[in-house]
This record gives sequence, structure tokens and C-alpha cells, in this order.
Amino acid sequence: MPDLGHDMMPRIETTLVHGYPGSGPYGAKGAGEIACVPPMAAIANAIYNATGVRIKTLPLSPETILRALKEAEKA
Repeated sequence: MPDLGHDMMPRIETTLVHGYPGSGPYGAKGAGEIACVPPMAAIANAIYNATGVRIKTLPLSPETILRALKEAEKA
């Protein structure tokens, strides 16, 4: 994986939001979901860089990519 360097990485700011304890065991709340968002955007941008076709919906499946490529040929 290429190294972008610390000066090219966006700053991520964490904000704690107080609320009700939730319904999970021991009042647990989700904390790792934010890590699921950036990879999808990176993969979508890689597909765009490789094919020239921008896909804005999930899932990013082979079928979705093939459909987008066929639609781009028609346009």
C-alpha cells in the first residue's frame, strides 16, 4: 500500500456524544462502525480511476461495475 504521508491524511476529530445507555449488554454502544465508511469510498474511487465510470451506489459488486460499464458505452 502506498504511503500518503502524514501531511496528506485528513484530520479526524472524535466527538463523544452523551445519550441514553442503549440496549446492548452492559450498556455497550457501537464504536467501530466509522471504520466501515472510508474503505468503500476508496474502492469506488479505485474503480473510477481504473474504468472511468463513477459508481455511487452499493454494493460495489462485479455485476454493478459491469452494468455501469455497459451503460457508459450506450451514452
